[in-house]
Amino acid sequence: MSQSSETFLAKSTVKAADLQHRRTINFNMGRYHAVVPKGKEQFSNVHLARERAKNIKWRAIETLDQQLETFELNLGKKGGKVIWAETAAQAIEEIVKICREKNCKTLVKSKSMATEEIHLNKAMEENGIESIETDLGEYIQQLDGEAPYHIVTPAMHKSKEDVAKLFADKLGTDPKLTPEELTLVARNILREKYVQAEVGVTGANFIISDVGGVAVTENEGNARLSCAFPKTHIVVVGIEKVIPSITDLALFWPLLSTFGTGQKITSYNSIITGPRQPGESDGPDEMYVILMDNGRTNILDNPVQRESLYCIRCGACLNACPIYKNIGGHAYGTTYSGPIGSVISPHLEGMNEYKHLSFASSLCGNCTEVCAVKINLHELLLENRKESVEEGHTSFAERAAWKMWRLASLNRRMMNMGNGGLKNKVVNGLFKDWKKNRADLNFSQQTFNEMWRGRLKK
Repeated sequence: MSQSSETFLAKSTVKAADLQHRRTINFNMGRYHAVVPKGKEQFSNVHLARERAKNIKWRAIETLDQQLETFELNLGKKGGKVIWAETAAQAIEEIVKICREKNCKTLVKSKSMATEEIHLNKAMEENGIESIETDLGEYIQQLDGEAPYHIVTPAMHKSKEDVAKLFADKLGTDPKLTPEELTLVARNILREKYVQAEVGVTGANFIISDVGGVAVTENEGNARLSCAFPKTHIVVVGIEKVIPSITDLALFWPLLSTFGTGQKITSYNSIITGPRQPGESDGPDEMYVILMDNGRTNILDNPVQRESLYCIRCGACLNACPIYKNIGGHAYGTTYSGPIGSVISPHLEGMNEYKHLSFASSLCGNCTEVCAVKINLHELLLENRKESVEEGHTSFAERAAWKMWRLASLNRRMMNMGNGGLKNKVVNGLFKDWKKNRADLNFSQQTFNEMWRGRLKK
């Protein structure tokens, strides 16, 4: 058993029994589930919209090399610079290099899972640079020293009382402040940081190939401020986020907002195609786009798992997953949690270390049912299980048990031996892990084969 799986079991055991945690999550998810059906009403045929989006992402991923080269060419025409990063370490190295060139002391960043993936805040701290999260949820998590809990809503597991207490402890505010007052406190602090920062970092919801731009979707405006106020704008984005044309956003923006938050469209939708141009009054002097692989080509190289690269990070599968609802986002121990995280994390961070996530699933298929781009998530979880076995990531005891089971299953005499008491003793005595959270298995006194033979004789 890997260290990650031991940690997962320990954390999930605690969280599954935490009733207050469950109440908070169910309350917040309940609000989400209430508004999503209303958001879907904007589509005359939501299933067809999802199917078309999937086909567009299929085309983009199947021609990924061409799409990214076209993007680089078009961004370069507007003065933007593309940096290719094969690993997280390379991405950090390039960001630190840019920050040193700009004599950066303060960096502001908007919400970005890609920057969480490379642990940007920690790297900046190690290099003496103040890195400030400007998304309210991310800012709350940064104050608490925690990673995001959810892909879309980072502080979903916190109640308003939890946030008020956190602000009181960290910022010295009144512990009885309302959510509106807490938001104003954060706004006053963050507005000063935008002006001070030499570098702004954002992610990107989509990379638009034909115009050489990045599309950013948000509800607070912090991404616009992070890329407009500082002199230097850095975009960190995974290579799979590409879409072929700007016209595709007419489909992807409503899908992302509806399946992500239940909105018809989010409050702020920006397309950034480079640094400030001659005659323009706003924007940075320089813009860098770091196209990050960090294991994504491992998925691209897998004909079956390639489908997981279609993901637009709406978070719908997390909200639908019974496992996520009970153990929460932090138990997974990875940047990406929930069903999509369980699918891609073993390929991004190592199958042997994270194969257990693909087994932590009920395989109910609800994640596939709600996916905005119709990724067959539950089938990909099964594929991960298959690949982990084929690669030899199983213990001797597990392999021996399955060989015994196969031998017995293919032999009718062995299947009919020791019905009832003997089978109960053997199986319940051997499979101790099965019994930790389950009742004893109780075998019938006769197999179906024996019952059928007896019926024919009569």
